[in-house]
Amino acid sequence: MRFRATAALAVTALALAASGCASGDTGTADGETVTVQVAATVTPMTDAVEAAAEIIEDGYEIELVPVSDYVQPNTLVHNREIDANVVQFEPFMEEYNDKNDADLVFIQPVYYVVAAFYSQSLDSLDELPEGGSVVIPNDRANAARALELLASEGILELDPEAEPFDATMHDIVDNPRNLDITQVDLMQLNTAYEEADAAFNLPSFARHIDLTPEDDGIAVESDDRFALGLVAHADNADSDAIAAVQRALTSDHVRTTLEDLGVPPAF
Repeated sequence: MRFRATAALAVTALALAASGCASGDTGTADGETVTVQVAATVTPMTDAVEAAAEIIEDGYEIELVPVSDYVQPNTLVHNREIDANVVQFEPFMEEYNDKNDADLVFIQPVYYVVAAFYSQSLDSLDELPEGGSVVIPNDRANAARALELLASEGILELDPEAEPFDATMHDIVDNPRNLDITQVDLMQLNTAYEEADAAFNLPSFARHIDLTPEDDGIAVESDDRFALGLVAHADNADSDAIAAVQRALTSDHVRTTLEDLGVPPAF
């Protein structure tokens, strides 16, 4: 078994430094095994990394680095404290790069993230009442997805000059129902579902409260550009170690693991 998992759910730079951190290696030497540290947050991200660890080629092993939020894994890769992460789709990574003058690279899509709006009281977005409460994520990439879905359902109108899937709250030009649209952190979306008339959510979180877009979404996004995948630092993106992880993540074993979870592979 070539899989090792760290014990802590919240990883600090100090703990990573003590454990050896990012290998920076480009291959094996003298028969030694190269350990590649890959961060992930929740299922199915962790499932994909674990499955890849089970079948990665000789000379390499994957160490899963569990993290508790969506900023930490990019910061760790940016600081070269770990080798890679599997937590995001490309626009989310690009937003991080822009805000932090970072050089992260999207290496390989792994699976599609089918987002949706959910509600405890409504069967469709069209049932949203005057002044109803709607919750969307506060990161720009996912907020834009949520706003685009609201617009496509005729709930509000966005500035036609706004780039597709790049809109912000400032691009809302018509909100005929005077909806109270609130932005929250990704980790608060499940709580928002309990409180709002409608809440946008991602499958990794919705699954924890027994919601799926297919069965429970009152409006489901249908855009395949949102594939979550492997991200590494530009300095390490072309290394043999990252290439080995990429091959493992696009293996039949990982494909089967994702399909068994009801998650559509993106390779």
